[in-house]
Amino acid sequence: MSDVNESQQLNSQSTSYTTVIPVEYTRRVFNTPSASGEYIVEQYRTHDDYIQTEDLSSSQGALYSVSQRVPPASTSYASLCPTEQGGYSSLASDWERDRTMSGSEGVKNGSSEAVSEKHVNDTNVTLSAPSSVAGSTSSSGGNEAIQNAVTPVCIYLYNRIALIMEVEDTSSTTNEVLCQAILNCDELNFNKPLAAQVFTLWMNSPLLELQLKPSHKPFQIQQNWRHLVEQYSHASYNRQQRDDPVVSFQRNVFFQQHMEEKIKDQKIMELLYEEAKQNILRGRYPCEVSHYIMLGGIQARIELGPYNTQIHSTHYFREEQSKYLPQHVCKSATWSWLPISSKNSAEVRLLEQFKRIPHSATNRKLIRKYLEFCWSLPFYGSAFFEGQIEQPVRGLMSLITHQDIPVLVAINSKSIYVIDDLQSTVLLGLRYEELNWDYARPSKEDDPNCLPCLFLQFLVVENGSRVSKILQVFSRQASLMDSLITTFVQQRKRKSLTDETDRPFDQSSENETHASLTSNPFTYATTNLPSLSNKLSKLTLTTFDEDGHLIGQMGSWSFSY
Repeated sequence: MSDVNESQQLNSQSTSYTTVIPVEYTRRVFNTPSASGEYIVEQYRTHDDYIQTEDLSSSQGALYSVSQRVPPASTSYASLCPTEQGGYSSLASDWERDRTMSGSEGVKNGSSEAVSEKHVNDTNVTLSAPSSVAGSTSSSGGNEAIQNAVTPVCIYLYNRIALIMEVEDTSSTTNEVLCQAILNCDELNFNKPLAAQVFTLWMNSPLLELQLKPSHKPFQIQQNWRHLVEQYSHASYNRQQRDDPVVSFQRNVFFQQHMEEKIKDQKIMELLYEEAKQNILRGRYPCEVSHYIMLGGIQARIELGPYNTQIHSTHYFREEQSKYLPQHVCKSATWSWLPISSKNSAEVRLLEQFKRIPHSATNRKLIRKYLEFCWSLPFYGSAFFEGQIEQPVRGLMSLITHQDIPVLVAINSKSIYVIDDLQSTVLLGLRYEELNWDYARPSKEDDPNCLPCLFLQFLVVENGSRVSKILQVFSRQASLMDSLITTFVQQRKRKSLTDETDRPFDQSSENETHASLTSNPFTYATTNLPSLSNKLSKLTLTTFDEDGHLIGQMGSWSFSY
């Protein structure tokens, strides 16, 4: 949509909120964002404050491995991943609009989302490599020989399986072909049509996580990895040069949760359980301590079997609790040397939960119970992006320079959540019907301190009056967040067009994805606001009244009208 059409459509909307234009920002400078429409804030439950969870991969055992030979692709697997095709195509142009790629075609058209990246520790991986790697017999030149060479490719699964495949013509092999080869692996025993919808390949590292399109070529993306981490990560140059991605087979961010809840195939459920477990253990799914204890007990029962009085003591779980609980729930390392445990300690509560599980409980039922709880979390199935927000400072403290707070931005098909990455707690949660967003590129793109950002605007009731708040999330991955949000919103709009009874979205402008998505934004209970306000106090927000006048400003952002 052109800028003229966009302006006309924004002006035609019946709203009393004005466009907010940042004109001066001392540390980071941005192009003009737009903000329109009305929106409200979702009431989400409170959470304890936690500290950051460390990588638990070192506690895992060696991986199982399966070897397989993949021939050159000669057919098209058009039936793969049918549920996300539209999402991929709509993401392609958005990903490319803010970057110029000199590398492979497979990287140029990519979509990017986030998921757990630290589930594999290279020092713990034992792989059975192929006995031989066949070379090319072609005599037409070195380049053709390289293209036709057989190369071993290692693909990781969350259930500690490392699948090694000998791939011919590695450089041109697509994600679609590799996924089909994985599904055809007899050892994995997947329901192939269903697994093709649920899973896809990701390329992950501690600095960047990318979900691959079916047409992507993993080898070419790996060759371009340095360029990608330079553009999308916040790490130092030396750290970027040491970054090395792995290819993993995991949940597709576009797969619908309501379809997942109907799955009966045990192999697929086990793989989904393993992925959800890692997100729980790493603190990416914040929840109450009692819930972590409950999930840890289920995990222990699945992995250890029925309770055994000779083995499963308080001492045992004190030594092994990091395998079943996030670090912020475990006993403090300062006192871990004490051979005693209080009745409310994590290891005692974990043991009691473990003992309460009946001996007759099967792993199938326990895995489903674990997943059913995870499905109830509003951020389940999210892609995760790294970002940072300004600390809220007041009074004389505002004269002192403060470090930004690192956050995770969790995005799924229903909502977006801002999570404190240091304390593993939710700061803000918004459904797409309740927010307005915009992406802004830095005007000084050569300045490393001038970061892109994502604006999140929402409505609250403050002192009896309705006001709008704007949160600014700084991130080199802001364009990827914007692309994913846009894709999900467009999917919801398309779905609403086929729904004859409920059409909550404004259908007058299908291409205006940054417009308000709700027809009645004020249908919420004001009694829920006190808890929400407690969370908002942890954010640096800018406030506008119903007429669009600035009435409250925090941080270093300046405005003009």
